[in-house]
Amino acid sequence: MNPLQQHCLDVTRRHFLRGCGVGLGKIALAGLLTDRLAGPALAANVNPAPSLFPRQPHFTPKAKRVIHLFMAGAPSQLELFDNKPELARLEGKPLPPSVIGGQRYAFIRPDAAVLGPRFKFARHGKSGAELSEMLPHLAKIVDDITLIRSVHTDQFNHAPAQIFFNTGFSQPGRPCIGSWALYGLGAETQNLPAFVVMSTGSGLSGGSALWSSGFLPTVYTGVRLRNQGPPILNVNSPAGVDPQLQRDTLDVVGALNRKRMTDASAPEVATRMASYEMAFRLQTSAPELMDLKGESRETLALYGCDPDKPSFARACLLARRMIERGVRFVNIYHEGWDAHSDVAGNVRGNAVTTDQASAALVIDLKQRGLLDDTLVVWGGEFGRTPMVEFNPALGRNLGRDHHPQAYTLWMAGGGIRAGLTYGATDDLGFHVVENPVHVHDIQATLMHCLGFDHERLTYHHAGRDYRLTDVHGQVVKAILA
Repeated sequence: MNPLQQHCLDVTRRHFLRGCGVGLGKIALAGLLTDRLAGPALAANVNPAPSLFPRQPHFTPKAKRVIHLFMAGAPSQLELFDNKPELARLEGKPLPPSVIGGQRYAFIRPDAAVLGPRFKFARHGKSGAELSEMLPHLAKIVDDITLIRSVHTDQFNHAPAQIFFNTGFSQPGRPCIGSWALYGLGAETQNLPAFVVMSTGSGLSGGSALWSSGFLPTVYTGVRLRNQGPPILNVNSPAGVDPQLQRDTLDVVGALNRKRMTDASAPEVATRMASYEMAFRLQTSAPELMDLKGESRETLALYGCDPDKPSFARACLLARRMIERGVRFVNIYHEGWDAHSDVAGNVRGNAVTTDQASAALVIDLKQRGLLDDTLVVWGGEFGRTPMVEFNPALGRNLGRDHHPQAYTLWMAGGGIRAGLTYGATDDLGFHVVENPVHVHDIQATLMHCLGFDHERLTYHHAGRDYRLTDVHGQVVKAILA
């Protein structure tokens, strides 16, 4: 082999790109400068993080985006969705041991007395779906949603159950549904985060693991917006720093970061670079997003929203504004449904807070032609027991404990059939007796609506391929449009 041949073999792609006067850093920087010079039309369609480039799913999707209204703490299906007159007849008597089996509970004895439904139920719409009197607004749109009364889960404590629903695994460290959606689809906008998280309530047992990207690149992590003050901390420029100085600074920092990413093959640098650029754009896009003064009085009244006060209604209206601006996945966590005592008061208070805005979101999306390709999901991590929780030592009375065997959630839009009630529980609301739907099945169905075969959307980590549903889950085809 002559010296020229040996020299050619020694030259790698990295040597070429770094040493020939072009370089990956210059290529990437040129791309960003092109975005700036080409103007807003191009910038709106190009994302500086390659991992967030828009991508095609496995097949044509019905849903392009998701709004997930997660009712943390677990709403009582027996006071909202699943009417059980037999419980009223048996109130005060213990359930037969044959019904309970070996199920253990955190705060009540297995022989605890039955507690009847606290509210009246009635049928609504052409579909005749039965709902509690606590859901008067949902009753108006019942023909636009699918009620799933046969959901069940493997977890019976809040943190693992919340993490399980959102990530498919009961311990922190796995990617959440929103992160999987971004990994598969990429982003439609670079002016706002593609995955946004909001919360309205007292706190989340599962914490930030609920919107974590887990072992996926951190660019897929959800961005949490605050309820008061600036939506994201430290986005505004310090005093004395004008936009041009900040832009020039970011360009220099970006060039250094690109060199670092090229030299050290450090993929997390891409997340850092994307975060800097996003923060710069958020200085304009975030205030515009959060300013509800342009919304009509009719729209604000529909949601029951005071534009100047943080609330679940305001979060729902912001979610609609976000998807209009290209946000791919929105999580709204409403905490406070954990009714260990006074289940009637708990449901009444939370229903007043959430019912109108949840229904308004569906109505608003439908009026704007957005419901057909936006999937809305409403529900918690598990259900509540047919038996009463009574514990004077803890000051608890007329509550319900955690119940993983059966609960209800609803879905709308984005490829879901309208006006359907699916699944059923026994006369006591204890066990699923018709069309059981596991949490993994909900996840598989959600991925299907976004255009993915949940068994093929995988990520190689720690020696094997992982997916949202792990080795479980079936698409619930009966609820698809």
